[in-house]
Order: sequence, then C-alpha cells, then structure tokens
Amino acid sequence: MPVRLDEIVARFGGDLAGDGSTPIEGVGTLEGAGPGQLSFLANPKYRHLLHTTRAVAVILAPDAAADCSCARIVTSQPYLYFARVAAWLRPQPRPSQGIHPSAIVESAIPADVSVGANVWIGPDVVIADGVVVEANCVIGAGCEIGAGSWLYPNVTVYYGCRIGERAIIHAGAVIGSDGFGFARESDGSWVKIPQTGRVVIGNDVEIGANTSIDRGALDDTVIEDGVKLDNQIQVAHNVHIGTHTAIAGCVGIAGSARIGRRCTIGGAAGIQGHLTIADDVNVSTDTLVAKSILRAGTYTGTVPFLEHGEWLRNFARLRHLDAMADKIRALETRLAELEKKS
Repeated sequence: MPVRLDEIVARFGGDLAGDGSTPIEGVGTLEGAGPGQLSFLANPKYRHLLHTTRAVAVILAPDAAADCSCARIVTSQPYLYFARVAAWLRPQPRPSQGIHPSAIVESAIPADVSVGANVWIGPDVVIADGVVVEANCVIGAGCEIGAGSWLYPNVTVYYGCRIGERAIIHAGAVIGSDGFGFARESDGSWVKIPQTGRVVIGNDVEIGANTSIDRGALDDTVIEDGVKLDNQIQVAHNVHIGTHTAIAGCVGIAGSARIGRRCTIGGAAGIQGHLTIADDVNVSTDTLVAKSILRAGTYTGTVPFLEHGEWLRNFARLRHLDAMADKIRALETRLAELEKKS
C-alpha cells in the first residue's frame, strides 16, 4: 500500500518541502524513477537530473534543495535516509516457519525458525529465535546462530563456529573451513597443521556470496559487530576484523592480519599476513598492503603503497616521465658542451 510523504518524514525525520499528502509507492534512481516513486541525490555529479526526474519526491541535502521543483525531504545525510526508507518500504519477505520434510535436524530448534529443503543441522547446535536457514545449508555440530540471523541457500558453517544476532550470510559462503596451515618437510613435502580454532562472528554482520572465512589455527578468527563483507572475499585463519569495517569484493586477507574498526577496503585489495591496520583506515581498490598501517587515513598503490596524497603527487609526475627524460638528456648535452668550452 502507498504511504504518504508526510508519514515518511514523521517516521524518519528531515524537513518536508512540498505536498505532504503525496503518495509514495516505491523507490528509484533519479534517472529511472517513475510516477509514485521516491528518489534521492547523494552524489553531486547527478545534480542535473533533478530538472528531468519523474520522481514525485526527492531526498536531498540542503545545498541542493533549491534545484528541485518536486516535493522533497531535506536532510544532511540523504543516502543514509534513503537506505532506511527503502528498507521500510520493501521489507524482505520471510519464508514460512518450520522444518521442511527433506531437512535433517539433529538438534532442538525453536518453533519460529525456518529450515529449508535438504538442510542438515548437526548435533549440539544452538539456534535462537527467528533464524532462517534456506535450502541446502549445512550447519556443523556445536555451532551457535543468534536470533534473527538469515542464511541464504548453500551456506556451509563448519563445526563449532559462532554467528551472532541478525547476521546475513549470502549464498555459497563458507564459514570455518580449515586455514591454510602447513609445515614443510626437508624433502619439500607438506605436513598439515591442525586448525583447532573457530570462526566467531558478531551481531549485525553481513557476509557476501561465495566468501570464505577460515577457522583459526589455535586462536579464533574474529569478525566483530557490524562488519560488512562483499562477495568472493578470502579471510584467512586468525584474522581479526574490527567493528563496522566494510570490505569490497575479491579482497584477500592473509593469516593473522588485524584490521581495525571503521575501516574500508576497496575491491581486489590484498592484505598480507601478520600485520596491523589501525582504526579508520581507507584502503583504495587494488592496493597491496605489505606493511602495517599505524595511522588513520587513505592509502593507495601497489608496490609500494603510500599515503593517498603522496601517491597522487608521485603518480602525477610518473605520467610525465618521458618528457622529463627528454629534458634531462637535453640538459646533459648542454652541460657536456659547456664543459668542453671550459
């Protein structure tokens, strides 16, 4: 059912300009929104679309309000506001409660848990209220899953791992597989080191599709509260990721790395093992982190990585290397001629 624009403002705050009785039926982008849809402006590069959008209302910051002719909600954080409104308008439909006949459940679970087709839940598993376990998931012996968590199809949680409340784990993720630990024999062969730790995941964590998180070798691999992991990330054994850190797709984190709180790591970045990244560090896409980062800031580059501003200055010079080399050769020729005359 549509909701009125003033109902949204009453629920989420912000300043309303325009007709509060405007019905909102959904959300969309500035370019793609149609009649009845609410949009937002967060990136200034799309500001020109305010003049052509078909959205009936727009969420935007105070400095852009004058450019919008339709109804608008003015807020200092339009993207965050939009995220909250979108989640409210389009709640995730939940599957029916109960255990599918094809599932094998070897532990007692609450009546309001949903267990899909072909799921296996091993012995001594503790599952709290409101958990959803979709088709083909495997939950090993002794695991714990907190209230309200959602495991999408084909998630595998190895024995003894712990997942907090309201976690979202997307299809194909593997939690608690063995870490890559081997000792080398004198003949070059490898001896496996038992991986006896767990994976411990906090509350409100989201883990993307086909992401792998290895169990600890001795201590636990720890993902703290509020961490967001994208698709196809590798988290090796004994890694520790701090609260509210967000990591984009295809990042590889080697063993025993410690990543601080509120960090962001861009896609395809590489984090070498046994190093420390401080709180509030931003690592750019494709950056190779080969040594510890002990100070907050943005870091960019490959070999070696640098503080972001320094990297930009150096790269600007790198683009002109040919021209600089020509100038140096010309100067060397002139210097040689001067030396001959003297």
